[in-house]
Amino acid sequence: MSQVKITETLLRDAHQSLIATRMTADDMLPMLKAIDEVGFYSAEVWGGATFDACMRFLNEDPWERLRTIRQNMPNTKLQMLFRGQNMLGYRHYADDVVEYFIARSAANGIDILRVFDALNDIRNLATAIRASKKENVHLQAAMSYTISPVHDIEYFVKYAKQLENEGADSICIKDMAGLITPYVAYELVKELKNEVKIPIQLHTHYTSGMASMACLKAIEAGCDVIDTAMSPMALGTSHPATETMVAVLQGTEYDTGLSLEKLNEVRGYAVKLRDKYCAEGLLNQKLLGVDANTLLYQVPGGMLSNLVSQLKQAGKEDKLDEVLNEVPRVREDAGYPPLVTPTSQIVGTQAVYNVITGERYKMVTKEFKGLLRGEYGKTPVAPDPEFRKKIIGDAEPIDCRPADLIAPELQKLRDEFPQKYYEQEEDVLSLAQFPQVAADFFEKRSDNKHGVDSAHCDKKNLVHPM
Repeated sequence: MSQVKITETLLRDAHQSLIATRMTADDMLPMLKAIDEVGFYSAEVWGGATFDACMRFLNEDPWERLRTIRQNMPNTKLQMLFRGQNMLGYRHYADDVVEYFIARSAANGIDILRVFDALNDIRNLATAIRASKKENVHLQAAMSYTISPVHDIEYFVKYAKQLENEGADSICIKDMAGLITPYVAYELVKELKNEVKIPIQLHTHYTSGMASMACLKAIEAGCDVIDTAMSPMALGTSHPATETMVAVLQGTEYDTGLSLEKLNEVRGYAVKLRDKYCAEGLLNQKLLGVDANTLLYQVPGGMLSNLVSQLKQAGKEDKLDEVLNEVPRVREDAGYPPLVTPTSQIVGTQAVYNVITGERYKMVTKEFKGLLRGEYGKTPVAPDPEFRKKIIGDAEPIDCRPADLIAPELQKLRDEFPQKYYEQEEDVLSLAQFPQVAADFFEKRSDNKHGVDSAHCDKKNLVHPM
């Protein structure tokens, strides 16, 4: 067994999980050199919700943030999370746009692309895998981990073999809701190591309280890399604490080789940030605790906050337990999709509608119809034909790869881009994913360059999809 490697999530998923992705580039800058000197296998710094949040809430250019991190962390591999054919947005994009986004990500500093599909539909990862190979980027294929009658160890091992055959450089078990138990983690990693030749990484959240134990058992089974977060921004809906896992493994055959002294220097910066976020009301202390309800409802932390927000807006906060009971039923009706962006929002919102209207599927969202129709890909189990017909009506089901129905669109996006906002080629990709958000950001950026005072970014009281 070689030494275990660590991916540090402080600069992406840790703050996405705890403070809805509100850590600014200014917050990051003072600690980048210290993080770079630790010797992490990689640092997850980009992707997920950071791209949207940079423009929507922080008045920052996400591409400039990536370049800043790259400049200040020359010795550490930079990693991002990428939603396959969705990129970082919420719809499927044409292959030429996906390919170009990956090319620009690599050019701006990304070394490792962790790509996943919410439905584990490998067809939705094919373009990203091919493009990563072309750009010489390490392609880590992530399996969206979940629990259902069909999601057993055999299912994930079979999927991992498909991903390896497709060209993945490594496999990540992506446990977004903290559902993987220590002994399942051991068995799954053991089987994966028997069946695939590429490295295995475990990404799990602390929500249910099992993450550290799951990591340890996965390591004993041969897991090559684990995701952790510096202790001030760890636990709760975040990840196991980096320093703790490093200390646990010291002096064993799995020793990470990382220095607790160097980690303590990074911790000093992170403590100040946690205190700042608490004072600003960004960090709710409840998020740092364990919520064992996730084991009953399999609802990730970000999805839970969105459900609470939707019920609050409808004046139905007392219906939360009913909604949490409805989520697994809606998920079963939809063919057991894993609950991760965007399926978590789709299933969750439909569950809210089912409860507050008093009649199941009396009102059906456009997105839920799209999920049943096949617009997002193939669900793990085919929905009941009669139920699907009830939901989508006379619409024609989609059985092919959804992106096969999308004509090349990169040139069209370039042609339609408002030239008054153009500063860099990457702006076209920003606008493609978040049309209104990016347009508003470009307007502020233009005003700032011309000396117009723009409104201060709003960091508080805003729910953001995780």
